[in-house]
Amino acid sequence: MEVKILLKESEMPKEWYNIMPDLPSPLPPPLHPGTKKPVGPDDLKAIFPMALIEQEMSPERWIKIPEEVLKIYTLWRPSPVYRALRLEEALKSPAKIYYKYEGVSPAGSHKPNTAVPQAYYNKKEGIKRIATETGAGQWGSALCFATRLFGMECTVYMVKVSYEQKPYRRSMMETWGGKVIPSPSNLTNAGKQILAGDPNSPGSLGIAISEAVEDAATHPDTNYSLGSVLNHVCLHQTIIGMEAKKQLAMVGDYPDVVIGCVGGGSNFAGMAIPFVQDKLAGKKVRCLGVEPAVCPSLTRGIYAYDFGDAVGLTPLLKMYTLGHSFVPPRIHAGGLRYHGDAPLLCHLLKLGLVEAKAYTQRPVFEAAVTFARAEGIIMAPESAHACKAVFDEVERCKQEGKKETILFNLSGHGLVDMAAYDDYFSGKMQDVALSESELKKAMADLPKV
Repeated sequence: MEVKILLKESEMPKEWYNIMPDLPSPLPPPLHPGTKKPVGPDDLKAIFPMALIEQEMSPERWIKIPEEVLKIYTLWRPSPVYRALRLEEALKSPAKIYYKYEGVSPAGSHKPNTAVPQAYYNKKEGIKRIATETGAGQWGSALCFATRLFGMECTVYMVKVSYEQKPYRRSMMETWGGKVIPSPSNLTNAGKQILAGDPNSPGSLGIAISEAVEDAATHPDTNYSLGSVLNHVCLHQTIIGMEAKKQLAMVGDYPDVVIGCVGGGSNFAGMAIPFVQDKLAGKKVRCLGVEPAVCPSLTRGIYAYDFGDAVGLTPLLKMYTLGHSFVPPRIHAGGLRYHGDAPLLCHLLKLGLVEAKAYTQRPVFEAAVTFARAEGIIMAPESAHACKAVFDEVERCKQEGKKETILFNLSGHGLVDMAAYDDYFSGKMQDVALSESELKKAMADLPKV
């Protein structure tokens, strides 16, 4: 029985899959924050290269991966799929469990799958520096790695709570030549505005996005890059699910359930969208996104137009949102502390093509520790949310007497997140959920569309 299911480099997908042409109803367009009319390429070219703008709006089902990107991908791709036999034994699972391990990339997560092409397209258009945000540091690490390969500079606005919790993520970014700034900062008008209202703000992805967008918009040699949420980011990540389908086919299997954690939505979209393609063609498969209970946009948010950032610099996106002014409580899964989600993923949820659930962090870490003791891999706090859902699906199979196949995306390792595990083992970790009053307060700031 195969434990590691490996593809050859020559078998790696050569195209990304764009689900837009296959959607049963069109994706609501982003709107200009001033006119409230759909944005066009001219509205985006100040901070994005034209190649990515075209991918954002492309009607083409398959988009060719550039040769230069494919060559860099081979540093870690194709990534392995593992059959979690030891975990199955530990859980006495009637279900088969597989996981796609994206922690084998140089940055330790799935994020380079989009960081490399984004750096490539910016370099082709003569951009010298990229500004971005990062939550837990996975995205910032990936973009610093990618820009270094193309001889570019990278400035990363890192959410302050994660900047303090995860100093070694900062060290990784600096090793690849990146400049890391805790957000909110006094270097941008957006940061100053937030600090004026709350000098002790822990920061959020929405705030860091505001700072990075402002940086890019005020420097002609600089573009902005986003690690999740946008269509082109989800597109680049589809290589995960396409590889996984090939790998399971090699052992004559296909998942009943596909699971991934959700912050902005890129790793879950990358794993799930190729299976949603099958679902649209009549295949029976469930796709489940898992988010933290302190930032439950998919499970408790409103489906509405909202800003992608905290101070209203971005286009309005139709998504499940908690309100752009919402600052989630401090948790260790910093990459999941985002007030909204990828509009494409939200559209799939609205159509009933994917599902969502939320967990507090203690049971998430309990699952991660059980997994590590069985399979050996210490996963990132973000990925641990998906792991917890796997455990619940196993319990469901036991109760229903079913022998299903479960596939989840282990989107990154947790080797620089050990402070989180320390908090778990010491009993300092708290379970926090979002109250209705907090939720209503943030929703009150939704823009009128």
